[in-house]
Amino acid sequence: MNKTIFITGASSGLGKATAKLFAARGWQVFATMRKPELENELQELDNVRVLPLDVTNLEQIKATTQLALTLGPVDVVFNNAGYSLLGALEATTDEQLVRQMETNFLGVVRVTQAFIPAFRARKAGLFITSSSSAGLMAFPVSSMYDASKWALEGWSESLSFELKEFGIGIKNIEPGLISTEMADRSVIVSHPAYDTLAGKFFALINNPDSIVSTPEQIAEVVYEAATDGTDTLRYVCGEDAKALYAQRLALGDEGFRKEIQQMIVG
Repeated sequence: MNKTIFITGASSGLGKATAKLFAARGWQVFATMRKPELENELQELDNVRVLPLDVTNLEQIKATTQLALTLGPVDVVFNNAGYSLLGALEATTDEQLVRQMETNFLGVVRVTQAFIPAFRARKAGLFITSSSSAGLMAFPVSSMYDASKWALEGWSESLSFELKEFGIGIKNIEPGLISTEMADRSVIVSHPAYDTLAGKFFALINNPDSIVSTPEQIAEVVYEAATDGTDTLRYVCGEDAKALYAQRLALGDEGFRKEIQQMIVG
């Protein structure tokens, strides 16, 4: 029997690449997004069903997850919807702060919560979350984005203990930079007092010599996580993320923080 994956944020980037990869390998795919009426490519695939889902809308979460479950068992949920809020905290509005956490963190929590009863009844199921290397180490002018990803890390690790006895898994994908993501899925705020720092940080991540993964490369890691049969929690992926995380482990938390300080702040 073909397996089924439910994907949030499937309109572009990693979500779309993952939907296409799983569909090509015989999975049934529920590809969810805020504006399914604008999606043409996935609509053409026989084993993909596009559904509406804004992960900040609790009622829509309930309706869409229940619809998916009535159409057959869901084996994997890939919580991918999210975006990056970048810039100085002082320049960020309260509405922007709330929306970042509601999308990147509470959206994941609420979608997961909606599926747990069905997974528990079957004593099977897997949650995969699109986290980030920014959930393992923090960077300048991205405090709220990093906070949303660090929240996911603690939540996932804690949740793994309560889900395990019911045969339910949870895994996090921890990529570094992914091509197209910065332009497509970022809100950038600015404040003149922090322009120099922000300029240095954006110059670093936009450096043409930077190692950047494609959505297709990271989608392969999602597929590995869904099919490897392990209870591994974190999948650090992308050569940039692997190198930085190895450096953090080698230097320790404080040593690594000072290294970033020297690299970007000076």
